[in-house]
Amino acid sequence: ETTFGTLSLITLLLFVGATGKSAQIPLYVWLPDAMAGPTPVSALIHAATMVTAGVYMICRMHFLYVLSPVAMEVVATVGIATAFFAATIAMAANDIKKVLAYSTISQLGFMIFAVGCGAFAAGLFHLVTHAFFKACLFLCAGSIIHAIGGEQDIWKMGGLRHKMPITFWCFGLSVLAISGIAPFSGFFSKDAILWQSFALGHEFLWALGALTAGMTSFYM
Repeated sequence: ETTFGTLSLITLLLFVGATGKSAQIPLYVWLPDAMAGPTPVSALIHAATMVTAGVYMICRMHFLYVLSPVAMEVVATVGIATAFFAATIAMAANDIKKVLAYSTISQLGFMIFAVGCGAFAAGLFHLVTHAFFKACLFLCAGSIIHAIGGEQDIWKMGGLRHKMPITFWCFGLSVLAISGIAPFSGFFSKDAILWQSFALGHEFLWALGALTAGMTSFYM
Protein backbone atom coordinates (compact mmCIF):
# COMPACT_ATOMS: atom_id res chain seq x y z
CA GLU A 1 0.00 0.00 0.00
CA THR A 2 1.24 3.47 -0.82
CA THR A 3 -1.20 5.33 1.40
CA PHE A 4 -2.01 5.03 5.09
CA GLY A 5 -4.36 2.09 5.55
CA THR A 6 -5.32 -0.71 7.91
CA LEU A 7 -1.94 -2.43 7.62
CA SER A 8 -0.12 0.78 8.53
CA LEU A 9 -2.37 1.19 11.55
CA ILE A 10 -1.80 -2.41 12.70
CA THR A 11 1.98 -2.21 12.31
CA LEU A 12 2.22 1.22 13.97
CA LEU A 13 0.14 0.07 16.94
CA LEU A 14 2.41 -2.96 17.27
CA PHE A 15 5.33 -0.54 17.12
CA VAL A 16 3.91 1.45 20.05
CA GLY A 17 4.34 -1.73 22.11
CA ALA A 18 7.88 -2.14 20.79
CA THR A 19 8.59 1.51 21.64
CA GLY A 20 7.66 0.97 25.29
CA LYS A 21 9.39 -2.39 25.58
CA SER A 22 12.56 -1.44 23.74
CA ALA A 23 12.82 2.06 25.26
CA GLN A 24 12.46 4.22 22.14
CA ILE A 25 11.55 7.92 22.08
CA PRO A 26 9.36 9.03 23.85
CA LEU A 27 8.99 5.94 26.08
CA TYR A 28 12.66 5.54 27.05
CA VAL A 29 12.70 7.22 30.49
CA TRP A 30 12.02 4.05 32.50
CA LEU A 31 15.21 2.24 31.47
CA PRO A 32 17.85 4.42 33.22
CA ASP A 33 15.70 4.40 36.39
CA ALA A 34 15.57 0.60 36.26
CA MET A 35 19.35 0.58 36.77
CA ALA A 36 18.81 0.87 40.52
CA GLY A 37 18.54 -2.93 40.56
CA PRO A 38 21.48 -5.31 41.10
CA THR A 39 24.08 -5.35 38.31
CA PRO A 40 23.68 -9.05 37.33
CA VAL A 41 19.98 -8.29 36.79
CA SER A 42 20.91 -5.32 34.59
CA ALA A 43 23.32 -7.54 32.66
CA LEU A 44 20.67 -10.15 31.92
CA ILE A 45 17.49 -8.09 31.55
CA HIS A 46 18.69 -4.72 30.25
CA ALA A 47 21.30 -6.03 27.87
CA ALA A 48 20.07 -9.32 26.50
CA THR A 49 16.53 -10.48 27.16
CA MET A 50 13.78 -8.07 28.13
CA VAL A 51 14.43 -4.78 26.33
CA THR A 52 15.19 -6.44 22.99
CA ALA A 53 11.72 -8.07 22.81
CA GLY A 54 10.37 -5.13 20.77
CA VAL A 55 13.07 -5.55 18.14
CA TYR A 56 12.44 -9.28 18.01
CA MET A 57 8.70 -8.72 17.60
CA ILE A 58 9.22 -6.43 14.59
CA CYS A 59 11.58 -9.01 13.06
CA ARG A 60 8.95 -11.74 13.57
CA MET A 61 6.23 -9.54 12.03
CA HIS A 62 8.42 -8.40 9.13
CA PHE A 63 5.92 -9.79 6.61
CA LEU A 64 3.41 -7.17 7.78
CA TYR A 65 5.91 -4.31 8.09
CA VAL A 66 7.32 -4.70 4.57
CA LEU A 67 3.80 -4.16 3.20
CA SER A 68 3.59 -0.73 4.84
CA PRO A 69 6.28 1.74 3.68
CA VAL A 70 4.75 4.37 6.00
CA ALA A 71 5.28 2.20 9.10
CA MET A 72 8.81 1.24 8.01
CA GLU A 73 9.70 4.92 7.61
CA VAL A 74 8.34 5.73 11.07
CA VAL A 75 10.20 2.78 12.66
CA ALA A 76 13.52 3.74 11.01
CA THR A 77 13.18 7.43 11.95
CA VAL A 78 12.24 6.77 15.58
CA GLY A 79 15.09 4.25 15.85
CA ILE A 80 17.84 6.52 14.60
CA ALA A 81 16.46 9.51 16.56
CA THR A 82 16.60 7.41 19.73
CA ALA A 83 20.12 6.18 18.96
CA PHE A 84 21.38 9.75 18.48
CA PHE A 85 19.46 11.32 21.37
CA ALA A 86 20.45 8.64 23.92
CA ALA A 87 24.09 8.92 22.81
CA THR A 88 24.06 12.66 23.58
CA ILE A 89 22.74 11.94 27.09
CA ALA A 90 25.32 9.19 27.65
CA MET A 91 28.08 11.69 26.84
CA ALA A 92 26.99 13.83 29.80
CA ALA A 93 26.07 11.13 32.37
CA ASN A 94 28.30 10.62 35.44
CA ASP A 95 26.89 7.43 36.97
CA ILE A 96 28.67 4.37 35.51
CA LYS A 97 25.43 2.38 35.22
CA LYS A 98 23.51 5.35 33.80
CA VAL A 99 26.11 5.69 31.02
CA LEU A 100 25.61 2.03 30.18
CA ALA A 101 21.82 2.42 30.42
CA TYR A 102 21.72 5.28 27.91
CA SER A 103 24.19 3.34 25.79
CA THR A 104 21.71 0.45 25.78
CA ILE A 105 18.90 2.79 24.63
CA SER A 106 21.20 4.05 21.88
CA GLN A 107 22.06 0.52 20.68
CA LEU A 108 18.37 -0.45 20.78
CA GLY A 109 17.79 2.58 18.57
CA PHE A 110 20.32 1.14 16.12
CA MET A 111 18.43 -2.17 16.07
CA ILE A 112 15.04 -0.49 15.52
CA PHE A 113 16.63 1.70 12.82
CA ALA A 114 17.95 -1.42 11.06
CA VAL A 115 14.61 -3.24 11.02
CA GLY A 116 12.88 -0.01 9.91
CA CYS A 117 15.21 0.17 6.90
CA GLY A 118 14.32 -3.42 6.04
CA ALA A 119 17.64 -4.87 7.24
CA PHE A 120 15.97 -7.39 9.56
CA ALA A 121 18.92 -9.80 9.68
CA ALA A 122 21.36 -6.99 10.52
CA GLY A 123 19.07 -5.73 13.31
CA LEU A 124 18.78 -9.19 14.83
CA PHE A 125 22.53 -9.72 14.45
CA HIS A 126 23.18 -6.51 16.41
CA LEU A 127 20.67 -7.70 19.03
CA VAL A 128 22.78 -10.82 19.58
CA THR A 129 26.20 -9.13 19.58
CA HIS A 130 24.92 -6.36 21.88
CA ALA A 131 23.62 -8.96 24.33
CA PHE A 132 27.12 -10.27 24.88
CA PHE A 133 29.24 -7.13 25.02
CA LYS A 134 26.69 -5.12 27.02
CA ALA A 135 26.18 -7.92 29.56
CA CYS A 136 29.96 -8.04 30.00
CA LEU A 137 30.08 -4.24 30.46
CA PHE A 138 27.37 -4.36 33.13
CA LEU A 139 29.08 -7.20 35.01
CA CYS A 140 32.40 -5.30 34.88
CA ALA A 141 30.63 -2.17 36.16
CA GLY A 142 29.24 -4.24 39.04
CA SER A 143 32.72 -5.57 39.76
CA ILE A 144 34.06 -1.99 39.92
CA ILE A 145 31.18 -0.66 42.06
CA HIS A 146 31.60 -3.60 44.47
CA ALA A 147 35.38 -3.15 44.67
CA ILE A 148 35.29 0.57 45.47
CA GLY A 149 32.55 0.42 48.10
CA GLY A 150 29.42 1.30 46.18
CA GLU A 151 30.68 4.44 44.42
CA GLN A 152 29.09 4.94 40.98
CA ASP A 153 30.41 8.37 39.95
CA ILE A 154 32.92 7.79 37.14
CA TRP A 155 34.73 11.05 37.97
CA LYS A 156 35.73 9.53 41.32
CA MET A 157 37.29 6.49 39.64
CA GLY A 158 40.72 6.05 38.09
CA GLY A 159 43.90 3.99 38.20
CA LEU A 160 41.96 0.76 38.81
CA ARG A 161 43.81 -1.08 36.03
CA HIS A 162 46.58 -2.29 38.36
CA LYS A 163 44.19 -3.15 41.17
CA MET A 164 41.65 -5.00 38.95
CA PRO A 165 43.47 -6.38 35.90
CA ILE A 166 40.84 -8.98 34.96
CA THR A 167 38.00 -6.45 35.12
CA PHE A 168 40.17 -4.02 33.15
CA TRP A 169 40.70 -6.47 30.29
CA CYS A 170 37.07 -7.64 30.20
CA PHE A 171 35.80 -4.05 30.21
CA GLY A 172 38.38 -2.97 27.64
CA LEU A 173 37.49 -5.74 25.19
CA SER A 174 33.76 -5.03 25.60
CA VAL A 175 34.36 -1.33 24.94
CA LEU A 176 36.19 -2.21 21.71
CA ALA A 177 33.24 -4.39 20.72
CA ILE A 178 30.54 -1.78 21.41
CA SER A 179 32.63 0.92 19.72
CA GLY A 180 32.60 -1.12 16.52
CA ILE A 181 36.35 -1.73 16.33
CA ALA A 182 37.37 -4.63 14.06
CA PRO A 183 37.72 -7.59 14.55
CA PHE A 184 35.20 -7.51 17.45
CA SER A 185 31.55 -8.49 17.01
CA GLY A 186 30.13 -4.96 17.25
CA PHE A 187 32.08 -3.96 14.15
CA PHE A 188 30.34 -6.56 11.99
CA SER A 189 26.80 -5.92 13.25
CA LYS A 190 27.04 -2.09 13.15
CA ASP A 191 28.76 -2.21 9.78
CA ALA A 192 25.94 -4.41 8.43
CA ILE A 193 23.32 -1.96 9.73
CA LEU A 194 25.04 1.13 8.31
CA TRP A 195 25.86 -0.50 4.97
CA GLN A 196 22.34 -1.83 4.43
CA SER A 197 20.68 1.42 5.50
CA PHE A 198 22.79 3.25 2.90
CA ALA A 199 22.24 0.57 0.25
CA LEU A 200 18.47 0.68 0.79
CA GLY A 201 18.37 4.41 0.10
CA HIS A 202 18.26 6.00 3.57
CA GLU A 203 21.26 8.31 3.04
CA PHE A 204 20.35 10.95 5.65
CA LEU A 205 19.53 8.38 8.33
CA TRP A 206 22.76 6.55 7.44
CA ALA A 207 24.78 9.75 8.04
CA LEU A 208 23.11 10.21 11.43
CA GLY A 209 23.86 6.56 12.21
CA ALA A 210 27.53 6.95 11.31
CA LEU A 211 27.75 10.05 13.53
CA THR A 212 26.07 8.17 16.41
CA ALA A 213 28.52 5.26 16.02
CA GLY A 214 31.35 7.78 16.48
CA MET A 215 29.64 9.23 19.56
CA THR A 216 29.36 5.70 20.99
CA SER A 217 33.14 5.29 20.77
CA PHE A 218 33.59 8.71 22.41
CA TYR A 219 31.44 8.22 25.51
CA MET A 220 32.56 4.61 26.03
